Amino acid sequence: MNAIIIDDEERARLNLRLLVQEFCPEIEILDECKNIPEAVKSIHKHQPNVVFLDIEMPGHSGLELLDFFSEKDVTFSIIFTTAYNNYAIKAFKLSAVDYLLKPINPLELQNAVELVKKKNNQIEHLTALKRNLEQQDTLLGIPVSGKILFINSNDILYLKADGSYTQIVKKDNSTLLVSRNLKSFEENLEFDKKFMRIHKSYIVNTKFINAIIKSNGGSVELMNGEEIPISNDKQSELMAFFKVLKR
Repeated sequence: MNAIIIDDEERARLNLRLLVQEFCPEIEILDECKNIPEAVKSIHKHQPNVVFLDIEMPGHSGLELLDFFSEKDVTFSIIFTTAYNNYAIKAFKLSAVDYLLKPINPLELQNAVELVKKKNNQIEHLTALKRNLEQQDTLLGIPVSGKILFINSNDILYLKADGSYTQIVKKDNSTLLVSRNLKSFEENLEFDKKFMRIHKSYIVNTKFINAIIKSNGGSVELMNGEEIPISNDKQSELMAFFKVLKR
């Protein structure tokens, strides 16, 4: 068997290579890739049996790898490597997809490889995983007037810093002023990858971005026609995010 490792972290790629060499010597590592575009080229070139795929990479999810292949072209098996929390791990289990939780345990690596040997094409399971992950919404508990109000993250357009407070703007254009700073929301939304902090004062739901405007210092146009600023150092990151999604 032969394999490709896809992970944006060099140390993670090295650690996995060493684990495979020591505990799964029947697998030859053909290549290592740090992003999805590199991985697509490598898979076409090497035609691996197995792909070790990090599901959490800056700007995109490892699941987007499947967007570059038709169903008949997915002749390789995928073993996901992930640092996801327990909530998201349920999606892997429900979808019957092989995964390894970081830091990777050698025995679990061996078990995952043995399972892959017994399986054929995983496309149905991978499709189910994508659907199950997308259906997992983040609920934010917001303290308002002596109670905790739960807001679905899919309803949030953007969040704006207001001193030690944060203004939450929803897609119906209603707003909430919350006595938490923007940093606390950034930490709570860490696992919800549709959100990106594009400016010191703004976190935006990327689902609702209509356009990236480069003039006048840079901004993004949202679905309601509103424009919010984007920092210079975030423009390339946001562009990379959408390039991968829309190819």
